[in-house]
Amino acid sequence: MTRSGDIPEIIPIHLFSQGILMPYTVLPLTVTDPDMITMIDHAVNGDKIIGVVAESPAGERYSVGTAAGIMKLYRFPGDVVRVTLKGLYRFRIIEDLEIDNVVSARVERLSTTYPNNVDELEAWRRSIEVQLRKIMELTPGIPDELQLITLLRDPERLGFVAASGLEAPIFRKQIFLEENNIILRFRLLRSMMNYEIQRLKLREHIEGQVRMEMEQDQKEYYLKEKMKVIQKELGGASVNPDFVELSEKLAKKELPKSAADAAEEELKRLSKLHPGSPEAGVARTYIEWILQLPWMDRTVDRLEIDEAGRILNEDHYDLRDVKDRVLEFLAVRKLNPTGKAPIICFVGPPGVGKTSMGRSIARALGRKFIRLSLGGVHDEAEIRGHRKTYIGAMPGRILQGLKEAGTSNPVFMLDEIDKIGRDFRGDPTSALLEVLDPEQNFSFRDNYLNTPFDLSAVKFITTANTLDTIPGPLLDRMEIIRIPGYTEDDKYEIARRYLVKRQVDRTGLSGKLIRFRESGLRCIVKRYTREAGVRGLERSIGAICRKHAVEVAGGIQTLVIVTEKNVPDYLGSWKYTRESSLPEPSVGVATGLAWTAVGGEILMIETLLLPGNGKLILTGQLGDVMKESAQAALSWIRSNRRDLRNNPAEFDIHIHVPAGATPKDGPSAGVAITASILSACCEKPIQNRTAVTGEITLRGAVLPVGGVKEKVLGALAAGIETILLPVENMRDLEDVPEAQRNAVKFVPISEIGQAMNHLIIWGD
Repeated sequence: MTRSGDIPEIIPIHLFSQGILMPYTVLPLTVTDPDMITMIDHAVNGDKIIGVVAESPAGERYSVGTAAGIMKLYRFPGDVVRVTLKGLYRFRIIEDLEIDNVVSARVERLSTTYPNNVDELEAWRRSIEVQLRKIMELTPGIPDELQLITLLRDPERLGFVAASGLEAPIFRKQIFLEENNIILRFRLLRSMMNYEIQRLKLREHIEGQVRMEMEQDQKEYYLKEKMKVIQKELGGASVNPDFVELSEKLAKKELPKSAADAAEEELKRLSKLHPGSPEAGVARTYIEWILQLPWMDRTVDRLEIDEAGRILNEDHYDLRDVKDRVLEFLAVRKLNPTGKAPIICFVGPPGVGKTSMGRSIARALGRKFIRLSLGGVHDEAEIRGHRKTYIGAMPGRILQGLKEAGTSNPVFMLDEIDKIGRDFRGDPTSALLEVLDPEQNFSFRDNYLNTPFDLSAVKFITTANTLDTIPGPLLDRMEIIRIPGYTEDDKYEIARRYLVKRQVDRTGLSGKLIRFRESGLRCIVKRYTREAGVRGLERSIGAICRKHAVEVAGGIQTLVIVTEKNVPDYLGSWKYTRESSLPEPSVGVATGLAWTAVGGEILMIETLLLPGNGKLILTGQLGDVMKESAQAALSWIRSNRRDLRNNPAEFDIHIHVPAGATPKDGPSAGVAITASILSACCEKPIQNRTAVTGEITLRGAVLPVGGVKEKVLGALAAGIETILLPVENMRDLEDVPEAQRNAVKFVPISEIGQAMNHLIIWGD
């Protein structure tokens, strides 16, 4: 059966953020808000009913609430009203209205559904009654439980009154309030009451231990705190001393309207709180953050193109494309100061100067520089912050960085953006979508402040070692600038211009005590480092300086000149040896070109025929793509070469690429593998001073590959005189320095047969 009744169709609505009012319970309120007082007066002149609706933890209003009747009303001087409300029945909001400037709603009453089995209902009622007795026994200072339970024979009244006294989360009580079926409602209540009993037992246990261990000074502190609470309840709370100080600071601080409104609202809330309450600390910290952020503070950009170019050249060697892009940005900024700044992403191997280039850009612009490392960040709140209601909440690291900079237009570097993680705490890359979008970041909303902050003036720069792990939508918002690895000449120049001076200064030496010759620096580059950047090179130079510093500190004031001959005295024997070309042509050995993270180098590909039945054996830790290239090369030879001295079908073909501890993969060795197999089958030698790179197809075409600049420089260092390049790669030679380009002969190839004629020495 169901119960229902006539109710007002339209009632005023009060959004109650401190809990949930249940039917049959009483709620005393002290009201100072003018809008709330107006609503109470409106209700008093009408049906004397107010709808009380709870606010969710997310700040949203629930649609089901409790209609409350006004039982008592007292007015005090200073526009203060104390009203006592009693819950009458539940309702659901059908339509939001505003009547006489009072928030109202059209509502419908919700009825409770009872089961047909009366015994089941009585069993549940008795179970709830037993649980309620346990809670009363564990809770001191409540009315006589027998008298109270006697008044709660009605199942519906018993459920609501019992639920109102539980310290359960708001959303759980709201679920209980919205449930119409009384049996399901009792099940929810039983779960909450079990949790409450366990909590009360634990509290009783802890209080018992504390009571036994408490010393006299602890008792005095406890009593003083109790006195503060009693004074607050009697209306004698002291004035918050932070209110006047923060009010004066807000009056002097220039803020956007949205930030000023948020600060004023929180300041108004602070004025009503006791200075020692936790809520006062939260409000104070929130206002202080608003005061400390650089909402309107900006540095003036230095837009002299020549001066910016000088600074970039002073800090960095080469990196022409990066410097040109920075100068383009400055030029556009000078012609159109209100334009949106693009988001730049520097992509390259470690140690090539991505982060230091960001610092140089900030120096060229005359802006502050902030660096945020995103490596290993898993929590979205690291970017957006936590809501201020959480314990220890604070803004995200974007706003923290701006506070540190003290300006709203710094150069903000997001380092290692390719190493962001994601897990159950959220996806930080999703939060960065708004930060790194010039069309959206003018109103970036941090969870802590919950008010828009303009990030459009910030020059965001990101760095990454690879683009594979960056989500597509985030990658689409950035302009990619690739910074390749340095050549041997580049490393020498960087060491000569920057690294030597920096390490000599750091060790306290001077040019009168240690000097580096060109042969010494080049020896360190070739024999002691193998990297795309220069970090290892700088560490090696620093090691030499420190070893000599030990001698100088011991009283040996002699000048040391570092050359190729004495480098091993400081760094030990050579760590790396570079692959060089063969001294003479050899059968079955072709020279390919490889491109690794540390630069280019030659790749010797060896083929040996063994008695067998056409089995292909591959060794040297080859990847799947390289294995497929070998299979494609063998298939092409079987299909197109009928004049072979050794039939591939009658031999097992063993292909090996030395340096077996190093993984190798990629399609660019296809032509070299073909030449190696064909040379072994024909017993004809291959040119030892000629190298080749290119991908092959089964129809004999040679396709373009990547890393041409690095491969050419690696071949030149290995003594190669001629390089066969796919036709479509010839345009990539523009990136190769002119001196190196002129030192090697380049032959364009478009099909395998053409390459074989240049590589294999056919003879008569």
